[in-house]
Amino acid sequence: MKSEVDNKPELQKYSRRDFMKKTALAAGAVGVAGSIGAGGLGMAKVAPAEKNANGGTGMITPFKIDVHHHSVPEMYVKELESKNYVPSHGAGYPAWTPEASLEVMDQNGIAVAVTSISSPGVYVGDEAHAIDFSRRLNAYSAKMVQQHPDRFGFFAILPMPIVDASIKEAEYALDTLNADGVVLLASAGDRFLGDQDFEELMAELDRRKCIVFIHPNIHSTSDNLPLNIPGFFIEFMFDTTRAVTNLVFSGVMERYPNIKWIVAHAGATVPYLAWRLSLADILPDTPYAKTMPKGAISYLKSLYYDTALSPSNYAMASLLQLVEPTQILFGSDFPFAPKDLVAKEVNDLNELSVFDDEIRQMVYRDNALKLFQRFAK
Repeated sequence: MKSEVDNKPELQKYSRRDFMKKTALAAGAVGVAGSIGAGGLGMAKVAPAEKNANGGTGMITPFKIDVHHHSVPEMYVKELESKNYVPSHGAGYPAWTPEASLEVMDQNGIAVAVTSISSPGVYVGDEAHAIDFSRRLNAYSAKMVQQHPDRFGFFAILPMPIVDASIKEAEYALDTLNADGVVLLASAGDRFLGDQDFEELMAELDRRKCIVFIHPNIHSTSDNLPLNIPGFFIEFMFDTTRAVTNLVFSGVMERYPNIKWIVAHAGATVPYLAWRLSLADILPDTPYAKTMPKGAISYLKSLYYDTALSPSNYAMASLLQLVEPTQILFGSDFPFAPKDLVAKEVNDLNELSVFDDEIRQMVYRDNALKLFQRFAK
């Protein structure tokens, strides 16, 4: 289904990719640069960071770990086009190669990127294709990690909302391809994470103590809104918020406490709404005393949140009011955020008044190493 933006060519100039380019160019015009110019692709090991006063500039070796970094293989774009899929989030698909990722990583002091497939994932109405497509994409990602084992990890894409096939693909990707976790879209097939139909998958991921990266999608209800605003501006944020709220309120986080969740874009509107969501703890005649007996905020505090496209005092101050600094991870959103914008993100994170050097070190590297321990070797 096409959104109003897709149907109006005059609005296409405000696509996500074009907007990011213009923002990045503006950043470049005022001299924003990456914090590190690394010495080339041969710099493989994740070296301990050498801290300095501004939290990033002048680091000798790349040290950051990027948990929100997309792969966009050419075959992925071509197959979506062959299915006549038109992205309703107002975003095209940027040209990308592993070498492009390595270049931006070296320019910004990123030692490791854990890659993932973005919206719409692999399911665009054809179940058989989604199952096959996810297997081929995961094989591609695994090969990329094989070729650059100290620079890349990957979150396996699952053919959601097809639960039985998703369980099988998770098993194959985690056991055979050695994926570092899985990526789940906040909504798939018009159902949000936390839906009872996804229960068997949640049980399997919990059994495996899996790391799950939540990335937004565009729900069909967002397509029907009479707004001339590309979906990536706000609909992505609400998709994430609905999914996280549903995971908490449905009791999934209580029943499956071993899943380690990473929420994109600083949690979207979750930090702002946390107190409001906590009102469910005291409302009479609701099932929430059983589904979230620890209280809503307790579950929200247990999540991890990335910094992708959120490197502002507004976002980080709010997030730090909700969670400990140990729960915040660095994310770039490359290549949807092009290289100049990634440099601006790093620059802005380095200058945040709500982060001190210790917090920056935790966000850039130390917190991620607790989740992805193989990168510490």
